[in-house]
Amino acid sequence: MGYTEFLFGWMANVDPVALVLAFSAIGAGLAMIAGIGPGIGQGFAAGKAAEAMGKNPKDGGKPATLVMLLGAAVAETSGIFSLVIAIIMLFANPLLNKGGIALVLAASAIGAGLAMIAGIGPGIGQGYAAGKAAEAVGKRPKLQSGIVRTMLLGQAVAQTTGIYALIIALLLLFVNLFA
Repeated sequence: MGYTEFLFGWMANVDPVALVLAFSAIGAGLAMIAGIGPGIGQGFAAGKAAEAMGKNPKDGGKPATLVMLLGAAVAETSGIFSLVIAIIMLFANPLLNKGGIALVLAASAIGAGLAMIAGIGPGIGQGYAAGKAAEAVGKRPKLQSGIVRTMLLGQAVAQTTGIYALIIALLLLFVNLFA
C-alpha cells in the first residue's frame, strides 16, 4: 500500500456529499480565523481613541470617539466577508450541487476557507489607520474632516487584499474551475 493510497484511500469509501460537507465545515472554521485581524485592529483603534480622550477630554474626546467608531466599522469588513463565506459553506453550499470529483470539491471548500484568512491583514491595517486617525483628531479636532477622508482612503486601499481573498473564495465555491 503506497503512501498516497493510505492517505486518500479511505475517501473512496466515503459518501461524496458527506466528504464535501465535512471539508466545508473545516473551510468555514478556517475562514473565521480572519476575525483575528479586525479584533486586533479595532482594539488598537479603541485604545487610541481612549488615549485621545484622556489627553484632550474637553475638545478632542468626542470627535476621536466618532472617528474610532467609523474606522472600526470599516475595519470589520474583512471579518464580515469571512462570515459570509462561512455561512455560504454551512447553509447554502453550492459545491453540493456540482458534479465532479468529490476530493476536488472538498479541497475547494478548504481552499475557500483558507483564502479568507488573508482578511487578517486588512483588519489590522484598517484598525491601525482608525487608531491613528482617532489619535490625530484628539490632538487637532478642527482637522477632523481631512483626517477622516485620509483614513477612509487608506482603509480602502488596505482592503484590496481582503477583496482578492473574497473573489478567490467565491470562485472556488461557485465556479467549477476544475471540471
